Amino acid sequence: MEQIAVLAALLIAILALLTPAIQSFFKAVLHRSPAWILAAPLLLTAIFSSAAELVHVRSLLLTLMLLAYTAAPVLCAYVQGPGPIARPSILDFLAILLLWLPLEFAAGASLIPRPAQGFLHSVAYGIAILLALVLFIGFRSIPGMKFNPPRAAKDYWLPLAAFAVTAPVLALVGVAIGFIPPPHAPTQSAGRMASAIAIIFAGTALPEEILFRSLIQNFLELRFGASIRTLLIAALIFGSAHLDNGPQPLPNWRYMILATIAGAAYGLVFRKSSTVLSSATLHMLVDWTKHFFF
Repeated sequence: MEQIAVLAALLIAILALLTPAIQSFFKAVLHRSPAWILAAPLLLTAIFSSAAELVHVRSLLLTLMLLAYTAAPVLCAYVQGPGPIARPSILDFLAILLLWLPLEFAAGASLIPRPAQGFLHSVAYGIAILLALVLFIGFRSIPGMKFNPPRAAKDYWLPLAAFAVTAPVLALVGVAIGFIPPPHAPTQSAGRMASAIAIIFAGTALPEEILFRSLIQNFLELRFGASIRTLLIAALIFGSAHLDNGPQPLPNWRYMILATIAGAAYGLVFRKSSTVLSSATLHMLVDWTKHFFF
């Protein structure tokens, strides 16, 4: 229960930032007193260390690694000063990489007993997303992240329309290249299938859409223009992030191909909608369908 409470608290903090009033609060505080952003690594490291204590992981080296992990992107932002800015810099892109790559390659996993790895990776993931939002919405105030509630009717129907078009393509390509088996009737209970919607949305779809659409795709479009080229580059980056995922042998080219196609669809919905929640909904629908019907 304590582990669930920690993850729930991180999720609530992330979702709270959807509120315009809270975003405005962080912008006002951090633009008026930029040095406050330097407190973020200390606070987030304390949260991670407390979570590690829950699963009896005590490691000074791990704590120092987490402090360095959170401090590096903060310093990239701090040396540039607060926003608002119209165009992300090279240091902004570097900050994203510093947040993403250590998680992608499970840095520090060897210092954590295997039973605790899943929980602490989820905590680190939540910390990374929370820090990214505070840095780029509050401190740097980069436009176009679309981390806000739905604002138009299209935000609701776009994910459904995109799913109707994208799901058959993903299914046909996935079966053809041997990534997924032919579709089958679900074997799980209706209750389990229903509860998985929230779990997949909160645990996978929303965090990945914040990273790959609100940050990576948005930054590419602000820097190089919103074109089919930047859409496809962002989709390819998303696909490449799945090369180290199973269940096939690594590098998993089959997963990369499917994820790149899906990433293009997610990116198009993100571009056409007014909220990242729309692309996250499409992402959730695709993952949910794959999990229960393939």
